[in-house]
Amino acid sequence: MDINFNTRPKLNIFIPVLYLAWQDDRLTPKEYTILNNSIEHAAWLADDEKNFLKDKADSSMPPSRFELLEWKEKISTALQQNKSINNIAGLGLWIAETLQAGFTKSETEIITPALLELENKFGIIGAEYMASFREKRDTVTNAYKTLQRFDVKQLAALLDGSQAGIINNIKNIISTPEFTLDIPTNTLEYREKVLQWCKLLAEKGYGSYAYPVAQGGKNDIEGYFTIMETLSYHDLSLVIKFGVQFGLWGMSILSLGTEKHYKKYLKDVGTLDLPGCFAMTETHHGSNVKGIETTATYNHADRTFIINTPERYARKEYIGNAANHGEMATVFAKLIIDGKDYGVNTFIVPIRNKNKETLQGITLEDCGHKMGLNGVDNGIIYFDNVIVPYDNMLDRFASINKEGKFESPIPSDNRRFFTMLGTLVGGRIGIPRSALAAAKTGLSIAIKYGDQRQQFGPEGAPEVPILNYRMHQRRLMPYLANAYALQFGLQYLTQRFLHRTEDDMQEIEALAAGMKAYSTWNTRDTLQECREACGGKGYFTENRIGALKNDTEIYTTFEGDNTVLMQLVAKNRLGKFRKQFGEMNFSTIFSYVVDTAKTSITEKNPFTTRNTDEAHLKDPNFHHQAFEYREKEIVSSAARRFKRLVDEGLDTFDAANIMHPHMLNIAGAYLDRVILEQFQKQLEVTKNKELHTVLEKLYQLFALHKLEENKAWYLEQGYIEGVKSKAIRKMVSQLCWEIRQDAVPLVEAFNIPDSCLAPIITYRAAEA
Repeated sequence: MDINFNTRPKLNIFIPVLYLAWQDDRLTPKEYTILNNSIEHAAWLADDEKNFLKDKADSSMPPSRFELLEWKEKISTALQQNKSINNIAGLGLWIAETLQAGFTKSETEIITPALLELENKFGIIGAEYMASFREKRDTVTNAYKTLQRFDVKQLAALLDGSQAGIINNIKNIISTPEFTLDIPTNTLEYREKVLQWCKLLAEKGYGSYAYPVAQGGKNDIEGYFTIMETLSYHDLSLVIKFGVQFGLWGMSILSLGTEKHYKKYLKDVGTLDLPGCFAMTETHHGSNVKGIETTATYNHADRTFIINTPERYARKEYIGNAANHGEMATVFAKLIIDGKDYGVNTFIVPIRNKNKETLQGITLEDCGHKMGLNGVDNGIIYFDNVIVPYDNMLDRFASINKEGKFESPIPSDNRRFFTMLGTLVGGRIGIPRSALAAAKTGLSIAIKYGDQRQQFGPEGAPEVPILNYRMHQRRLMPYLANAYALQFGLQYLTQRFLHRTEDDMQEIEALAAGMKAYSTWNTRDTLQECREACGGKGYFTENRIGALKNDTEIYTTFEGDNTVLMQLVAKNRLGKFRKQFGEMNFSTIFSYVVDTAKTSITEKNPFTTRNTDEAHLKDPNFHHQAFEYREKEIVSSAARRFKRLVDEGLDTFDAANIMHPHMLNIAGAYLDRVILEQFQKQLEVTKNKELHTVLEKLYQLFALHKLEENKAWYLEQGYIEGVKSKAIRKMVSQLCWEIRQDAVPLVEAFNIPDSCLAPIITYRAAEA
């Protein structure tokens, strides 16, 4: 009689492991060896039965598709009949016994451990193997879904605050047919479309929003920031064009000029009847405004200035509105009187007439196609002894008297220069807010897509939304927490700027510089992760993330290179540190040392450094102490290091150069702490229980993820030990898992118009 699984029922014991070995149509040498050894040592098998089974484990004779299906059917039937089976041995025995194999008790006692050993050698997890055959598998992962645990409209109102009215007005405008996002591929057409959008906004009074009432404005700089941020959900070329015209060009007149300039220019600037430029950056001098070479030579005989580009690369470069539309420019130039250099001042210089014809002495070039923001006409400007009248000097901080002498209400040249630049700090508030809006848009697209896009899943069950996968959550949830943290941090910066005093202006300037770098770097990283998280769909132009990435890339460079700005922040913090010690007498220095020692003793004791208790890890006091400790320690160590380098004979410039990487750490630690504090303060004033709960989770994720990012430093310092670092990592993952269920409502609270999102997030509904 032929030997097969039907004639020799006891051979069915091997069906589960044979099916496992062959289900991928390939039997590896290791699997072959394990199977053959197990068969050879099965004393309860006859020789012909062993040979039959060895043939089934022969890699040169794989089973037919029909045979594999037959094995699978036997396994599935057995598991339906007996749901308590949890290992290969039990499964094989059940299949064999249902076919009347008739094992004796002694045979079973021999067979069971042999099959369990085989299962172990194959690395089979019994429960997982059985579950793959169940008709329906209920797992934690595939059952997880979005929940509505708080009122989205209430959270949106909290985020918008007092600016809700203007935010909603702008969102309504960019949702109209006139603002449809059909971006032309032709650069010149794109520039004209953006110009028309700006004109439509100007007609509604939004261009002059920050200007005095007398010049057609509302004297509302906070409203202007809000307009720029809200427009950033739409098209970023529009945002930058709007910012160049009404911000840089118009606000330079408002900030650096006087009443005569306001009356002459601002109304036309606000209506876009007078398009203009902000000509500061030069090819050779970029961020180094003090080093610019363009000159403005004063001629007392006819009270004029001669604006000149002394050599090729002293040209003004990357100037918005210069290539096509600008008619005038605020030009930063070195004022020369009687051969003496009086430093950087500003002048209004015509560059085109109303017919858009270039004026005499002006040479204009187009910067051409860029990585992004191609709706903005960036250009290059050269000046060849261009004569402008005396009144074209913006004279709020410097002027020339009737005798031809330089005058200024600020006697110090350095202080005058930084005061002049400080009035333009608003740009470093508008840009990070715009960047945050772009990050929110990317997160809204990626998170909503992840909630709908299904891929992979347990065998025999529907595919799982990719947002349910822990790694996908790890990729996106920390950036969602960052978006909320930055929302509160930038609101704080805005309010400090609006209520600034002369005494705290330096710190505000440093904070604005740092927040600009912090926010734009965060947007760069957020959008990259969002693009990857959307797979190939994220690469399609229609789904916006690519355009957002390209357009915001330059945000890390303009309004000050981020690395340079972070050094400015660090210098401010070191200056404050030196001032603090300069004002200390012996007793206060002693108190500082004692307090620092107490902090080290309290926070570095073995219990604290190893404490992994959940309540401790989520405690805002722990977070604040850890952030503050890092900031203080990095600042003080930088001061000590700099002093040591100089004491060893190094020039201060060289010492500062060595310190640059350390300086970035100072700035980063300071900004982390400021943003953390603002998130904590927001929680303190949020009384709605449901909103408080979800914001608290976001806060905890922000705080712990920052600690995780800087764990190397904390471990080096002995502030935490390895066991605590691991606990923080696990808690971050758990918070990502918990926030996932709120993620879609959290991005819906950004209330971004549907017209500004992407087809990718509605594709399943369309398919249905």
